[in-house]
Amino acid sequence: MNTVPGREHSLRDLLQLFSRRRRVIVSTLLALFFIALFLCVFMTRRYKATSVFQLQKSSSDGLDLTSLMGAADASGGTDALSVNIDLQTQADILQSSTLALQVIRELNLAQNKDFKPRFNPINWVLAKLSPSGPPDPANASLEESPHRREHLVNIFSNNLQVKVTAGTRLIEVDYSNSDPKVAAAVVNHLVQALIDYTFQTKFNATSQVSNWLEGQLGDLRKQSEELQSKVVALQQNSGIFGVGGTDPQGKPVIYSPILDRLQASTAALSQAELNRIAKAAVYQVVQTGSAELISQLSGTNIGSGASPGVTTSLTLIQSLRTQQATLQAQIAQDSAVYGPAFPKLIQERASLERIGHSLQDEIDRVAVRAKNDFEVASATEIGARRAYESDRQAAERLNDKTIEYAIVEKEADQSQALYQDLLKRLKEAGILEGLRSSNITVVDPARAPSRPHSPNVPLFLSLGLGLGVFLGGCGALLTDAIDSKIQGVEEIEALRVPLLGLVPQVKADELRKSAILVSAPNSAFSEAIRRLRSSLLVSRSGRPPKVVLVTSGSPGEGKSTLTLNLALALAQFDKKVLLVEGDLRRPVLRARLDLPGTGGLSVMLSNESAPTEIITSTMDPRLYLLPAGPPPPYPAELLGSQRMSALIEQWRTEYDFIVIDSPPILSVTDVQLLEPHAEATLLVARAAKTSRIALQRSYKLLLPHVMNPSMPSVGIVLNAISLRSSAYYGYYGYYGSKKNAYYQDGGGNADA
Repeated sequence: MNTVPGREHSLRDLLQLFSRRRRVIVSTLLALFFIALFLCVFMTRRYKATSVFQLQKSSSDGLDLTSLMGAADASGGTDALSVNIDLQTQADILQSSTLALQVIRELNLAQNKDFKPRFNPINWVLAKLSPSGPPDPANASLEESPHRREHLVNIFSNNLQVKVTAGTRLIEVDYSNSDPKVAAAVVNHLVQALIDYTFQTKFNATSQVSNWLEGQLGDLRKQSEELQSKVVALQQNSGIFGVGGTDPQGKPVIYSPILDRLQASTAALSQAELNRIAKAAVYQVVQTGSAELISQLSGTNIGSGASPGVTTSLTLIQSLRTQQATLQAQIAQDSAVYGPAFPKLIQERASLERIGHSLQDEIDRVAVRAKNDFEVASATEIGARRAYESDRQAAERLNDKTIEYAIVEKEADQSQALYQDLLKRLKEAGILEGLRSSNITVVDPARAPSRPHSPNVPLFLSLGLGLGVFLGGCGALLTDAIDSKIQGVEEIEALRVPLLGLVPQVKADELRKSAILVSAPNSAFSEAIRRLRSSLLVSRSGRPPKVVLVTSGSPGEGKSTLTLNLALALAQFDKKVLLVEGDLRRPVLRARLDLPGTGGLSVMLSNESAPTEIITSTMDPRLYLLPAGPPPPYPAELLGSQRMSALIEQWRTEYDFIVIDSPPILSVTDVQLLEPHAEATLLVARAAKTSRIALQRSYKLLLPHVMNPSMPSVGIVLNAISLRSSAYYGYYGYYGSKKNAYYQDGGGNADA
């Protein structure tokens, strides 16, 4: 912001800067607004389809591992943390690459225009700088084309949005596509894919346990059939005797210590078999290494029947899974708010990794413990079987057909009961394989939207206007910071040079007619010239300057126009004024005022016998004009000659004021030759054109030739100030009025 050094900036300064650079602000604003409008007109319309589904509370329905092993019905109650974990897990599954690829295949999205490869210069440069791996094989499937697969999944993920509605069991799925029907189809297929995935997970877990139990039941059935055949054979060959009587079940009562031990060993063997089967079931589930399946064993009859070490590990695994899901939900939430390098996110990812390691370690430990339990149960079963065989052989030695019959019958009944119970459970598991039960209920299926979701025209236009204002303001500040041109009074004061007055801007076409004081005497320009005249007359105490030299730093700063009007203003002050055109290189006075004759100052200086070429002005009889004449070959020598000094001394006696229009001081040395004859020198600077360096340089070139250094004789006139400029109304204390709009911006003072 170009202001006086040491002066504090204020809001007024900022507003003045914005007013001065309003073209930058307006052009930037209009450019961004039309860019936003162009985007709204030509951007591809995108449609967003939305589906909402409910994740119902999970409950035991007799078809999971708990009911398969005959456990009591679970309450199915869940706390808020478990609900959040389930919701976040389902949301993450929806955004997985597996489901994305499934939907892409089902709907053939690779042929959709959204998924067509587009040239991206940034990706192209990155691919050139970093290795990208071998290219995809020609005509290969999606699974065998990693680059194409990654491209499709990335586009799918970018257009997909999954939101969990806080405080509910609802999940909202949104997908954006240029085709409204495709957008709706993608959402519906994705939700259905989640339902299928949930069912398939449960189905696979149950099917795995069922297959193992089926193999066990084959051996048990064969054993039961053999026992039944043996009972029939013994019944046919009965040589039965006993103590007489029957038990409440109608079976004969037989007493023998050996038979009592045999009954006990039979019961122990049955219990050992059941225990081995249960331990084997736990061991088979643990061998899968699935934390989800292993955690389901906790709280079941199988899990509770395991050893304390296994039970403790199952409980710990379930707790670690809960912590893992909680951290995953927290990381997903924090990632949406903070960047990947946020310390809290790094700490949470480290905690998640530690929990994962702990979970895997516990799974490994429970696998070892389950294996040990299974081996112990098997060894126990072998021991029980040996005891049973020993007791049975002792009973056989009694050669008591009745006792043998009772034993075999009991064994057959127990074997048959065990077989029937396990068979019933296996059939229930088979029913699960045929059902497609799911705890996901679609509340609102996706439908093709009627209106596009983007572009958002009001938002785009608002952003265009907002960015336009902001960037326009920044551009105004930047332009003002790098602009070295004089803009107002404060910059001249900062250079510590005297300022005599400000002259407003006029239209360029009005400069070709006549003096502004004649064509528009009541204009702001005329008033400014009269003020300049007053300042000039009182600039020297006691005696106004008789010879006034007008110059500028560079061409095109309006000095000729100002000189003509200043001379006319002095003449209107009832003074006899001579206007001398001292610019012998580029004279404009004769052509502008359409003066007669061909001679002038150059002729008078080169030929002392030449007649005087002074012309009385038609604008005012007190104003006399001396044109420059034909351009001479050496104008500087003529202006610095004794003849020029003699003429000026002669004119001093004949006229009240002599006003000399001189060439620009930075271009030629003519001004420095004329300045010693002048009592006052006006240095004209053009606003928004003259640089501060040029003005300061011009002033320093004039300063050594001042006749009386104690009395300033060089003054600055700031020309072509806009009537709307804060520099103008701030200097004079008012805005330019509408009646002066005749001389508003649209041209500028121009030296011919």
